[in-house]
Amino acid sequence: MDTRILSLIPHRPPFLWVDTIISLSETVIETRKTFAEDLEVFKGHYPGNPLLPGVLLCEAIYQSGALLLAGSFEEQNDSRIPVLTRITDTRFKRRVLPGETVDIEVTLIDSISSVSVLRGKARVGQELALKTEFYCALIEA
Repeated sequence: MDTRILSLIPHRPPFLWVDTIISLSETVIETRKTFAEDLEVFKGHYPGNPLLPGVLLCEAIYQSGALLLAGSFEEQNDSRIPVLTRITDTRFKRRVLPGETVDIEVTLIDSISSVSVLRGKARVGQELALKTEFYCALIEA
């Protein structure tokens, strides 16, 4: 796991859904998550035909967005944390199976005061698995 992630957002295992930051700029982050075959959630979703719950794939995108926002004010010693406030236009395009690696890209679309609008995509290889638009507010930790 990329130790920088732990310094940027408050999420911790077992509810940390980003393994690595691939690249980070002021407006775009690329991250990666491999969903291990022995992940506990696959035992119950669904036995005999396991697939990653869509809400966890969304969470990986939202955590990547939080990393993007936190990375943008990291050097300012800003103690605020990004909190999800709205989800819009979410579309599931492909299921994610045990053992697959997901590449995530989140782009900052706009910021107004302490609220940011972001757009995220998750891919397995070249195949789009999910796209979503979401809003985060920065709140005091």
